[in-house]
Amino acid sequence: MSDDVSSIIATAEDHMQKAIGHLETELLKIRAGKANPQMLDGIVVDYYGSPMPINQVSNINVMDVRTLSIQPWEKNMLQPIERAIIAANIGITPQNDGGMIRIFLPPLTEERRRELVKRCLGEGEHSKVAIRNIRRDAIEHIKRLQKNGLSEDAAKDAETSVQQVTDKFIAAVEKHLASKEKEIMSV
Repeated sequence: MSDDVSSIIATAEDHMQKAIGHLETELLKIRAGKANPQMLDGIVVDYYGSPMPINQVSNINVMDVRTLSIQPWEKNMLQPIERAIIAANIGITPQNDGGMIRIFLPPLTEERRRELVKRCLGEGEHSKVAIRNIRRDAIEHIKRLQKNGLSEDAAKDAETSVQQVTDKFIAAVEKHLASKEKEIMSV
């Protein structure tokens, strides 16, 4: 296989790996009934007029299986952190005791578990679409190379290799979704 073709396949594999990484990040944000500091990733607090991630203005700790504690580094940041959590609309109400914020996670109902699984499946579908788009782009590059002199057999072999890489990453998405669904549905 030519260097151009192996470069296209390596680039496609790298992009697909990034799609898997994004899926893993998104699945971490979906709570499975257990307190997890990553649930608060993506929440931005107004820190003296500039937006800052919540984990850069406070310590976030797991107190027990269903409780997170948020200890701001500055006492006057309690209110902005509380407002940011409420505004994030993650279905959790923070409790401010004047020194720290506690977040109590209620037990998940069967209906809520099903909603979370649907959300996970939606994220998985986004990842699969991204992986298929990467495959399409790689195959288009290979066809351009074929027009510029790459042999038909080499092009077919390259397309088969791209498809094998795609199948491997689609299977990885399925594996991630199955483990997250098992985690969510276990009581």
